[in-house]
Amino acid sequence: MTKKTINTSLEKSNHHKLSIQFTLDGFSFCITNLDTQNILHFCEYTFAKSLQTADNLVTEIETIFKENSFLQEDFSEVLVVHQNNLSTLVPEAFFNEKNLKDYLGHTIKTLATDFYAFDSLPSIQAHNVYLPFVNVNNYLFQNYGEFEYKHATTILIEKLIKISNKEEKTMYVDVQKQHFSIVVLEKKQVLLSNSFSFETKEDFIYYILFTAEQLGLNTNTFPLFFTGEIEKNDAIYKIAFQYVRNINFLQSKNPIFSNTTFSNHTNYILLG
Repeated sequence: MTKKTINTSLEKSNHHKLSIQFTLDGFSFCITNLDTQNILHFCEYTFAKSLQTADNLVTEIETIFKENSFLQEDFSEVLVVHQNNLSTLVPEAFFNEKNLKDYLGHTIKTLATDFYAFDSLPSIQAHNVYLPFVNVNNYLFQNYGEFEYKHATTILIEKLIKISNKEEKTMYVDVQKQHFSIVVLEKKQVLLSNSFSFETKEDFIYYILFTAEQLGLNTNTFPLFFTGEIEKNDAIYKIAFQYVRNINFLQSKNPIFSNTTFSNHTNYILLG
């Protein structure tokens, strides 16, 4: 397991928010002063190898929570972000809270014991239906009491709509270790949102090109923005640039990046 941290001045305040993001590859968290909205501390853990189940994730979390004193504070607010490829967007017109299992059953294999959740996205008149890491939620409830939780795609869409100023169709790709999310916007409207697992660079570019073809995007001209775990020297970036010419990183303006060597397109869900 590797650990990376960023510390700014630990401002004196009793009004702190913990935002914590979980995947089977690791987790990250940041602490924000709610009075100033400044991020005081950021920490990222990357597991040596991807975990197989949420039970394994809880085991890792328990160890880290005992060792990391920042996670033992009393927080005014706690936001938990679940990141996986077990989600789907449902337009408001077709949404019924009683049918959550049916929506996900069309795209992923579900079990009778699965717990379903959804986030509302009023800005696009849709709901994001997903499977959270229930065991993680249960563990955190024991530590912090009640808290808010969302899916990572929900937060990504909310942030992209807020900052998007492009009229043309624009693709955003948030990259994680073994999967990535694609969101395509046009005039602040979501044309597509989907997540894909990948093992090779060929898998990666296939899904990008397939999405572009389905939406009629010209690979020589349409804007493609990357966030997350991807750099110019990576094989997945190089193969993407062979086929898509207008590639950029979506740069965060968060001042916390001035205190670190982290690329400012990384950790976009928490720090973007």
